[in-house]
This record gives sequence, structure tokens and C-alpha cells, in this order.
Amino acid sequence: MTGRVSGSARLLPWSGPEGKPCYVLGDGAGCVSRVADNVEGVQLGMAAELLDHVADMLDDHQVTSAQLRFVVARMAEALRDVHRIAESRGARLGAVPGR
Repeated sequence: MTGRVSGSARLLPWSGPEGKPCYVLGDGAGCVSRVADNVEGVQLGMAAELLDHVADMLDDHQVTSAQLRFVVARMAEALRDVHRIAESRGARLGAVPGR
């Protein structure tokens, strides 16, 4: 699979076994799509909270290198989630006729 599925397939915000992408087929109104919408909302909210936390850490000159490494690791996770959401939403926008 190339990471993009045409038609009514949606890239889900979680991975399957072995880290492979998961997709759902449908019109976006089903149970799995609603769960995916909720998970994406949580992921985006957590990324926003992390950005606030990082801003506070950058203002604190007593932050240790271990603390910075930890927060950078969390930022990488959040960025991976946000990228996946953008990829999924972008693919769905491209599937809409006339857009």
C-alpha cells in the first residue's frame, strides 16, 4: 500500500499490527469514523497542551537536558499524530469531487 487509498477509504489515527496503517471504508458516518474523529480531537488537544508546556519550559533557564530530551520525544510523538491527521484529512479532501 502506498499510504493513500482512493475512494472512500480513511486513514485512521492509529496503527495496526507491526505499525502498519489502518483504514476504514465508508461515508464517514459510521461508528469507527466517529471514534477516529474523537481520537483525532484528543490528539490535537494534547499537541496544543504540549506546545504550551514547551513554551513554559523554554522560559525556564533551570530546565535540565534530560527534561528537554523528554519533552522533545513527546513533541515528536505529537507531530507524528498531527501529521497523520493532516494526511488523512488531506486525502479525504482530495477525494471530494469538485475540490
